[in-house]
Amino acid sequence: MKLYNTKRVAMLALLTIFLTSCNRYLDIIPDNVPTLDHAFAMRSEAEKYLYTCYSYMPTDGGMASDPAMLAGDEIWTNDLSGSYRFSHIMFNIANGRQTTINPAGEAIWVSLYRGLRDCNIFLENIGKVKDISEEEMKEWIAEVKFLKAYYHFYLLRMYGPIPLVKENLPVDINVADVQIAREPVDECFNYIISLLDEVKDDLQPTITDPIRMMGRITKPIVYSLKAKVLLTAASPLFNGNKDQAALQNRDGLQLFNQTYDPQKWKLAAQACKEAIDQCHEAGIKLFEFMPGGATTNISDQLKLQMKLRNAFTERWNSEIIWANTQSVASSLQLWATPNLTTYLDNPNVTFELAVPLKIVDIFYTKNGLPINEDKTWQANSTTRIGGIDDQLLIKLNYETAESNFDREPRFYAYLGFDGGVWYGHGYYNDQVPSGIYHVEGKLGQKNGKKGSFGSITGYYVKKFVHYQSTQANNGGYSTVNYPWPLIRLPHLYLMYAEALNEQSGPTEEVHQFVNIVRERAGLPTIRDAWDNFGINKKYTTQSGMRDIIRRETLVETAFEGVRFWDLKRWKTAPDELSRPIEGWNVFGQTVPEYYKKQLIYAQKFSMKDYFFPIRDANLLSNKNLVQNLGW
Repeated sequence: MKLYNTKRVAMLALLTIFLTSCNRYLDIIPDNVPTLDHAFAMRSEAEKYLYTCYSYMPTDGGMASDPAMLAGDEIWTNDLSGSYRFSHIMFNIANGRQTTINPAGEAIWVSLYRGLRDCNIFLENIGKVKDISEEEMKEWIAEVKFLKAYYHFYLLRMYGPIPLVKENLPVDINVADVQIAREPVDECFNYIISLLDEVKDDLQPTITDPIRMMGRITKPIVYSLKAKVLLTAASPLFNGNKDQAALQNRDGLQLFNQTYDPQKWKLAAQACKEAIDQCHEAGIKLFEFMPGGATTNISDQLKLQMKLRNAFTERWNSEIIWANTQSVASSLQLWATPNLTTYLDNPNVTFELAVPLKIVDIFYTKNGLPINEDKTWQANSTTRIGGIDDQLLIKLNYETAESNFDREPRFYAYLGFDGGVWYGHGYYNDQVPSGIYHVEGKLGQKNGKKGSFGSITGYYVKKFVHYQSTQANNGGYSTVNYPWPLIRLPHLYLMYAEALNEQSGPTEEVHQFVNIVRERAGLPTIRDAWDNFGINKKYTTQSGMRDIIRRETLVETAFEGVRFWDLKRWKTAPDELSRPIEGWNVFGQTVPEYYKKQLIYAQKFSMKDYFFPIRDANLLSNKNLVQNLGW
């Protein structure tokens, strides 16, 4: 019998020397199984090891763990040391406090390389299991190879070219040979795609046992991830990026290709279309809100909002292609929700996640256009009193910013703001508008700033909060939890439109897939919007359509962890992430005081910020591992 903690450890330790200096890299073993032979002797024990491989899934949507939440500019929070409810390690990146000694992101580096090691152990040993069918073994192997692809992809987006862990190192390897170097980005993408191609047709189109298997990988997930990987590979950050020309291994090997390859967009478009077809065949379709129970007497206007809001928060709804069961949105809802009931001293409801004004401005007008391209838009820093026609969006007779009026449905579905209606939260009848909850955000009002609690900008992330989550009493909050959605069908449509436009320009098919998303959001088609209300017809050019698709993507996927990575892959981050973070004067008590723009932080983004730094200790352990540029 091969002991797990003797010869096997020796082999694994060699690999770990260059990955991490952590001494506890073998601390996840299914049910304390002492030997690999035992771990794979029976199907039941092997299944536990399968779930161990899943356990390394990054905690998406986690404020302390997901860089896409707080490392960019989409969500801002208080920066008062010791006065917040979650670690601000990722927020340190947005505030320019990233370091190489103990960088934010190091925990992800360590965890995913551990995960790759355990995935390899699984693949090396699954053939030993006696009481498992060939079909089930094939599916389990496919799932683990998919996880290997995803873990490599996650690291690739964070760090750029990375060391690939195709298999674990043999026991008798020379220690000197453990000094493994980074692979060129094209090699990294090719390896990830090869893993996905190996298994893309080995899985079922849908989960056959929802109670036991929700969250497991299916055929549409594999195809959709392949589409996302190829779209990333085709994007400016990885496709002919001359800004990274100086990043080379010790032997002079250049890690970024220097020649733009338009063929990559064609491959991405093909992969997106294949993924869409697989999703449609599996019954994945755009979500429709079906009122039920107490939610029966509600207007078409609010039904549309619920369709948009619940497309993200309604667990396992029809348009979610992939959701991460390792990430459950629970505390997140407490940090995003303002106190809406009469229980104003609830310490659990901290509503400290805020939306900067520049993010508020990306949402369209009611005509489906950016505010600076709609010739009917006149709002600035003035205010306006809500009228009867607006009372399901803004409290009747409440004075709020002019810019909160006449916006698209996603604005009201995704954002909370001073004077804005917050449907649900225990009250579901919109026929009595005075009874619907709304936000009052000025200092001294029920949702105003209270120390470290309260939005720093005056806007709240309503999209995170399930409409049936309810503040129950002074210390309680009953949340309707949901696994974090990683890929939704509308995003896949927009990825396809992006790839097609880059390949062939603004064809009818490009319009078709963008318009599917727009029409579901209650907006006119691209042509109708720009022809009737736009200052130009930008959709007629490839660059104009590029802007339209990117804006549509940022709005549709707002707060889902997409913007952070997209700004980087598009190479627009230096502009977008160097714009100031602003909000209303949340310490103002009157309307004139409150509605004054305030600079919160002068954010800066430099070339080095495209990729995370590798920890200094890892570079010392592995002399062949080179640091990212600028660090």
